[in-house]
Amino acid sequence: MLKNTVEKSRFEIGIYTLGDLVANPHTGNIISAQQRIREIVEAAKLADEAGLDVFGVGEHHRLDYAVSATPVVLAAIAQTTKQIKLTSATTVLSTVDPVRLFEDYATLDLISNGRAEIIAGRGAFVESFPLFGYDMDDYAELFAENIDLFLKLNKSESITWNGKFRSAIHDAEIAPRPAQKQLPIWVGVGGTPESAALAGRLGTGMAIAILGGDPQRFKPLVDVYRKSGIEEGHDLSNLNVGVTGHGYIAKTTQQAKEEFYPYYSNYWKYVNGQRGISTKMSRADFEQMSSPETALFVGNPQQIIEKILQQYEMFGHHRFMAQIDIGGVPFNKIAEGIELLATEVAPVVKREINKYNEI
Repeated sequence: MLKNTVEKSRFEIGIYTLGDLVANPHTGNIISAQQRIREIVEAAKLADEAGLDVFGVGEHHRLDYAVSATPVVLAAIAQTTKQIKLTSATTVLSTVDPVRLFEDYATLDLISNGRAEIIAGRGAFVESFPLFGYDMDDYAELFAENIDLFLKLNKSESITWNGKFRSAIHDAEIAPRPAQKQLPIWVGVGGTPESAALAGRLGTGMAIAILGGDPQRFKPLVDVYRKSGIEEGHDLSNLNVGVTGHGYIAKTTQQAKEEFYPYYSNYWKYVNGQRGISTKMSRADFEQMSSPETALFVGNPQQIIEKILQQYEMFGHHRFMAQIDIGGVPFNKIAEGIELLATEVAPVVKREINKYNEI
């Protein structure tokens, strides 16, 4: 980490959900979309009360996920929370009208008293392209055009704009305006230097999805992002990096692994099945994936602390968000994980990072 050049700022810790509807591996039961959304709202309430900093909700457009209208769910969460920041995770920006997106999140920002954010990405799932009438051949161009328009909408109360994929805008008033001066926007990056460089040039935040393996391989992306941002004239202090990853926390490491393995194996069996891959995750595979040098956050609070701090040494990032509700994990275990993350992990991580930055 570039300790002397990366701006010191408050480190944030939170959780996010994609709202997957996966069968519980122990019972075979799948909860309804209605129950899943209720549990998402309740999880956000618990995270807010426990003192976590941010809560994210993902977007999918298929029956095996509960959330497609992300700003609607976040607006419901806004009504039952007080302090926690509310973000998409992620918005598939290539297949949404940027004007409508801005209006939705500006309204959310007003409802939540200035807590709305957006993580924008191209999307790992592509069902929204045919659903909303877009061509996959325009995948990259759509994203580039839409984020350009969104950033202009974010800066100005009225704009004139012309592009390739939607009708031109002539001296249009963009309303409502958010409670914040501008909506914070992050670009979600999976693993390509091109995406990292784009986020840097645009001056947005960059949220990296690190779902496993050696996190060190993502260090070049952070370097490219900051280099591109500085070359474009952006202030380094505004080039925020977030890390997202899968996790499960319990009082002991053995408990965490014993409890999480059936759900995590179940999750990847389900996801890989969608890709035509039938390989099953063995217990040995899981042990390797959750070892101390990897990016899978499974263990007791101290082990989670150590992994977050190790990644901070690499990236000097500003935010960490864990997805702890995948593969059919029951709500009582999600609630326990929120409590441990908020009370035993977050305070120590923030204290140690503050010490580090004082050196």
